[in-house]
Amino acid sequence: MRTALLAISAIPFIYYCIAIFSSLRFFRSSRLGSTDFLPPISNLKPVRGLDPEAYENFASFCRQDYPNYEIVFCVDANDPALPVLGRLKNDFPNTKIRILMGSGRTGTNDKVSKLARMVEEASYEHLVISDSDVRVEPNYLCRLVAPLKDPNVGAVTCFYVPSSETTWVQRLQDVGMLSDFYPGILTAWQLDGIKFALGPTICTTRHHLQEFGGYPVLENQPADDLQVGRLIAESGHEVVLLNYAVSTVPDYNSLRELFLKRLRWITVMRQMRPWGHAGLVFTLGLPWCFLAIATQPTAVVAAAYFGGYFVFRSVLTLLIGSAGLKQRGVWGKLLLIPAWDAIATLIWLTSFTRKSIRWRGQDYRIVQGNLVPVQPAATEPTVKV
Repeated sequence: MRTALLAISAIPFIYYCIAIFSSLRFFRSSRLGSTDFLPPISNLKPVRGLDPEAYENFASFCRQDYPNYEIVFCVDANDPALPVLGRLKNDFPNTKIRILMGSGRTGTNDKVSKLARMVEEASYEHLVISDSDVRVEPNYLCRLVAPLKDPNVGAVTCFYVPSSETTWVQRLQDVGMLSDFYPGILTAWQLDGIKFALGPTICTTRHHLQEFGGYPVLENQPADDLQVGRLIAESGHEVVLLNYAVSTVPDYNSLRELFLKRLRWITVMRQMRPWGHAGLVFTLGLPWCFLAIATQPTAVVAAAYFGGYFVFRSVLTLLIGSAGLKQRGVWGKLLLIPAWDAIATLIWLTSFTRKSIRWRGQDYRIVQGNLVPVQPAATEPTVKV
């Protein structure tokens, strides 16, 4: 029995080896795409509320080194972002900027309802969909649309990294992305291909959206980004994950806000992929190390499991963060890995107790894949998507 428990406790090391191999292969083989493919683009941005540094986020999309594109915003009347959008139009008179007022729809997922209207009213076939907290470089549109020159490609998505980190909680979140979230994505790429998209940025076409019914079929569901990528892949098209990263401006400062945000993500995943969610237990190396030492409390076992755990996790984090995404200061965050893994384990365990999620101050149950409002919430802070 003792030997069996020690063997089971070593399973996460197998996962770490696969993740390291997948990451090495991805960053060595990922393609950039042709830079001479420059179709007109409609950049769609659903807006709700005022994100930190919103003006600079929006302005970065107006500084694109791209010949022909428009930016379409959709925002509700009286939204605090409206004055910022008005200033943007005044400051960038040579950029095609359109502001649509409201979705005109009644879907539970307000973001998706807005996207449904924007796709319908976009001027161009090629679409880039991005969140309001995203900030980009001038080559953004050129890089995103390039893979769509290949007729087999149906969608393009990319990584995202923080624009800055001013608190230890924000550094902890980044460690979680580099050591936990992205390794899982790259392992999925290696084993089964990319069959999802990442929310901050998706590039596709109106045709590929219409093949599965478009955003109207998703406007009562959570995780629209994952769904869009999955449905495009199921339609027989490739979803490309670029070796490219946009920046996102952190909108949380407390550990509680971070916990609630990640709890919502993982609770949605439990509802959508219950077996995959359960399998995450074998990616959580830290609790298995404690099980190993409890099974055989010797210095050799402690050194082998805890030492091996920290080495593997550090190599994976450095490989993705420093070598792959070219982030600075990753070395200085390595000591936060055990702290993140402890929190990630707690989030995973807590998700099994959740029958609802909190999104923008409202509680929802997920019933047969749809969001069903529970009751208005007034006591807990809003946690943005």
